[in-house]
Amino acid sequence: MPFGDNLIDRPYTEIADDLLVSLVGGVVNEQQRYDVREPAYPLAEPAHDVRGVTGTRRNAQGELEHYTFVPEVDWSFNRAQNALVWLANGDRPDPEAPLFYVDYFRRDVSNSPLTDINVGSVTRTLAEAISRELAVTYSQVNLAYQSGFIDLARGRALDFVVAILGITRKDGDFAQGLVSFFRTGSSTGNITIPQGTKLTTADNVIFETTAERTLQRGQTRIDVPVRAAEGFKGPAGRADARAISTLIFPIEGIERVVNFDPLVLGGADESDEDLRRRAKAALRGLGQCTLDALQLAAFEGGADNVEIADPMYPPDPAGLTKRTVPGRVQMIVEVEPARYANVVSAVFARRAAGISVAIVARYIFIRPRLRLTLRRELTAAGQVQLKQDVIKALSDFAAGLGSATPLAGSDLLAALATVPDLVAEQSVIADLLVWRAVVDDSSRAGQREAARELIVGSDGTTPASDEQIETGQFTVQVAAQYWPVIELEPADIQLVGP
Repeated sequence: MPFGDNLIDRPYTEIADDLLVSLVGGVVNEQQRYDVREPAYPLAEPAHDVRGVTGTRRNAQGELEHYTFVPEVDWSFNRAQNALVWLANGDRPDPEAPLFYVDYFRRDVSNSPLTDINVGSVTRTLAEAISRELAVTYSQVNLAYQSGFIDLARGRALDFVVAILGITRKDGDFAQGLVSFFRTGSSTGNITIPQGTKLTTADNVIFETTAERTLQRGQTRIDVPVRAAEGFKGPAGRADARAISTLIFPIEGIERVVNFDPLVLGGADESDEDLRRRAKAALRGLGQCTLDALQLAAFEGGADNVEIADPMYPPDPAGLTKRTVPGRVQMIVEVEPARYANVVSAVFARRAAGISVAIVARYIFIRPRLRLTLRRELTAAGQVQLKQDVIKALSDFAAGLGSATPLAGSDLLAALATVPDLVAEQSVIADLLVWRAVVDDSSRAGQREAARELIVGSDGTTPASDEQIETGQFTVQVAAQYWPVIELEPADIQLVGP
């Protein structure tokens, strides 16, 4: 039987049928195993009739559920074969839970003196009364079973479950409201604000977010519900407008927080679902010291491959195992440049206090120095804007490149041709600098090393000459698991008048 919300799935009608069949000497819950290859399922003893068939089916939502199959719709009894036959268009047991159970009356032999189980008979009346009490007992057993699990417990039972973490349900005496989180100007990726994020006022009144929210890429602000933390019940947890201004633990990419409206008392008590989320957040916080937690955070942020080195690796005489100094963890990730900030934010939100995490991405950094000819005279402000347009055009071009994708000089010049006010055919790459992120030497991890050898000519093997670089007849080779990243500053762009 698959794991479900109930310990015992025994509805009243099923209990009553089993009891009635047993009272008249029938066979109760004979176990059979469903096999799609079998056309019929013979019974262990000669049967006069089949009373009922129960098992597990998959409902319309795709979930497994206990089910009483319907005679002459789902199954029929073949008396000649003394076998149960599943009908073509009816429900059947699910292959993942193939066991089903059959109640039937024996054909000739019965040692029971009770034979009348019609409606209104003494036997049936007593059996139904007993079945009702058994059904109530099973319901109470299921309730006790559910009360031991955080996802199933409700009300007072849930209060007892979360009490092991030192958490109590918050009522309307805890002030609540909304706090706005604002993105920094340099941040570009998605930023997740976890439930339980702590904020404070200048008077050291602490508040916690009551739900997880994600600031999507391109979104500058998001409102998150908050509630006063433990120890700030009643008037002590109130906050005037703009009083909340500080994150206790900074979130990468968040510049500031503020509540535009006051936080007030009188809200609804904390719901079961909110209490569950808060307890799970607290439980996750207890396991943030593990390498698995950091690795999972990196994957959640968008990394494809993650390698971790930490001080706990056993000594390796050959020097092949990567180790770090105590208190420092090094992560080498393969991640799209646009998602790098997401990975950093996710890992830093998960790491334990006092642990330094160095995140190194497998990147090939490419810095072209450009000499561009203007199509017309531009003002000083216009030239500044044009340089920003060039940077954006090349950044968009690089964003379209994937992992291990070489960068062709001709494609780089083609990207420049999309910028207005430039004479595309006179665009020149005056110089090209290439670095590779150091990932193999833990003492220099995260640093860059010059990689001029990655710039090859049109034949794909020999180093590119200065003339080939100027005309774009080159390729920057990118190894497996590495991403090309174009770095360009306004100082790298020289504009020549028309």
